[in-house]
Amino acid sequence: MKDFIFVFRQSSYDQSNTSDQEKEALNKKWNDWIGGIAAQGKLKTHGARLEPVGKVLKPGGVVTDGPFVEIRERLGGFIIIAADDLEEATTLAHGCPALDADGSVEIRPVFA
Repeated sequence: MKDFIFVFRQSSYDQSNTSDQEKEALNKKWNDWIGGIAAQGKLKTHGARLEPVGKVLKPGGVVTDGPFVEIRERLGGFIIIAADDLEEATTLAHGCPALDADGSVEIRPVFA
């Protein structure tokens, strides 16, 4: 088994007009999807949901507002899973709720 990271990218999805009931339903989708991976014994690190604000440190000590304000997507969070290979990891990524909101899942092997 190898470790893979799922990096969740979201478009400029605005939740400010989302009702509490809709937020609860979305959280349930995420918990059910991640729970399904955990039930298979493949969840290594639950990871974290990332806030949409931050800073970026660049060479020369340059600090800019971030993260990555120059792109249209933002990083929404990550988890680390175990899979036999990249194909299995990709299969596990299917059903991710980020895909329902025009987001994406970046699937990358983690160096051991």
